[in-house]
Amino acid sequence: MVGRVRRGRRQAVPELVLLAERPVRELLPGSGDERAEASGVLALDGQLLVIFDDSTAIAIIDEDLSRTATNRVVFPEPKLARDDFAGAGYEDIARDPDSGRIYLLVESVRRGQRLLPRVEIIEADFHRHSQSFLDFAVESDNKGMEGLTCVSRAGELTLVALCEGNRCRGGREGERPGGGRLQLFRPAADTCEHLATVRLPSRVPFIDYSSLAVDGDRIAVLSQQSSALWVGAFRPGSWEFADHGTCYDLPREGDGRIQYGTAEGVSWLADDRLAIVSDRAPRNALRWRTKHRSVHIFALP
Repeated sequence: MVGRVRRGRRQAVPELVLLAERPVRELLPGSGDERAEASGVLALDGQLLVIFDDSTAIAIIDEDLSRTATNRVVFPEPKLARDDFAGAGYEDIARDPDSGRIYLLVESVRRGQRLLPRVEIIEADFHRHSQSFLDFAVESDNKGMEGLTCVSRAGELTLVALCEGNRCRGGREGERPGGGRLQLFRPAADTCEHLATVRLPSRVPFIDYSSLAVDGDRIAVLSQQSSALWVGAFRPGSWEFADHGTCYDLPREGDGRIQYGTAEGVSWLADDRLAIVSDRAPRNALRWRTKHRSVHIFALP
């Protein structure tokens, strides 16, 4: 399949090819949850684990969006009191491929004089195991870490977190493209040690960053404000990129305007397919509401 190419003042950018999409509320019939502000997704054994930034629920959804019979919602046990977590939900979801444990990212939590991201760790049966802070101070409680993935190399696990703003900054500096940053951490019981900063190629033209997914040496990075996806590759066994990678737009409207304006989470399904989930559209962007609060399956063109 070949995606449409949008042309304008900047270089032509290929578009992802839409294969299927459906609102979360239709995928979870009878759940009674109308919020569905999806923020992260993890593909696992033919299912999609979807998390929300307005809830501590985890939705388990069949990868085939036409089927709903086995879809359900679970809550990690024991449930947390509201004072035990920042905000109302999670920003991203990742899985340790060796232990099967699931990591849930909280964007930022005040600890002493610093704002630190936090991960909550649950077992494969959704019982809570522990929690830990990421030793990387962020500027504000709504401009912290937005993406998280787990990478296991030679039996050693690394947590790879994605800053929301360019150069891990907020404000105008954070929206100046060319400064995408990954932060690497070693898992630990209380505070995960910061190991290194990895710079995305400066040619990645994103205004912000909302999620990432790694499969082998391949990496996908999603931007909400740019409504676009970058696909790159690490050199085998290293954190260096093999080349500048490729940018793809999420499908645009006929006049070139953004229609997927709330894309929040991404996960690889296959070498050429990805799942993306979308958050609630703001009130001043009604045109995005036909695509928001949904699960979308895309193919690379």
